[in-house]
Amino acid sequence: MNYKRLLSFLFILLLTISSALADDKRIDPAWPVPDYVEHLLEVATEEIGYTEDHGRSKYGAWAGDPAAQWCAEFLCWCVDQVDQRWGTSLLRNVYPFYTSSNTGRNFFVRDGRYVVRKGKVDGWGYQWLKGQDTFIKSGDYVPQPGDWVFFNWGGGTDTEHVALVEYCTEDRGGNITVHVIEGNNPSAVARNTYELNSPSILGYGTVREVADTTMVFGNQGEKVRQLQEKLAYLGFLRTDLVTGRFTDSTTEAVRAYQEARGLRIIGVANRETQQLLEEEYNRTYQNDPNIWSVVDDE
Repeated sequence: MNYKRLLSFLFILLLTISSALADDKRIDPAWPVPDYVEHLLEVATEEIGYTEDHGRSKYGAWAGDPAAQWCAEFLCWCVDQVDQRWGTSLLRNVYPFYTSSNTGRNFFVRDGRYVVRKGKVDGWGYQWLKGQDTFIKSGDYVPQPGDWVFFNWGGGTDTEHVALVEYCTEDRGGNITVHVIEGNNPSAVARNTYELNSPSILGYGTVREVADTTMVFGNQGEKVRQLQEKLAYLGFLRTDLVTGRFTDSTTEAVRAYQEARGLRIIGVANRETQQLLEEEYNRTYQNDPNIWSVVDDE
């Protein structure tokens, strides 16, 4: 009798779990997904089930170290396969080529396509999603297909693992799950899932530029270049000083802009400064007669 009750309980539990899983809804990406992402996911899916041989993998061998821990090598290999099959130039341009901790994340940071899960970006500052007036909190950004997820398992800030986002789902309770394809799990290529607010997730290397970051002296990359170009266009920085490096001249230009616009004069490109600068730059640029050319139809 007890045995039958146990079987009945297990059957009901299985139905409940199956029902819950069936109710998970795939989340539509918030931004258009580039065509190359479909190719990248196709290549990565083909590799599911590959298993390393006594600690050695073809992805590590391709990157120069057959015995490497190969989560990053796997993703870079997949990108290279897309380049070879479809004639793209993604590796080292859209996605990094790397084999060591933090190098991949730093590539996305320099290119202006990194979103921290919460808190601040190491060496930079706090972030906010474009069009929003509050700093990013855990769960604010739902990753897109093609994004890379960076992890740390012990609460630190160094990247210890990386995976490719396939899609995200949301259950009836509003809980979001990130579905990934990853290498070295623990010795194979496999699908896996993580909660969106998992404390192990550090952040995302994104296919789109979706966030802005507080910038300080010493930063360098595309975000810094964009900041300098706006300051130069509005007359606060010489054009020959647009280098992508936040140096003393950039600090002084930021301070001059802050003083001219009644902001706190701190020399740090914080959210308030960047958002006002962006608004003024767009308004001035759109009304600049020098950027419009008259076409003579005759």
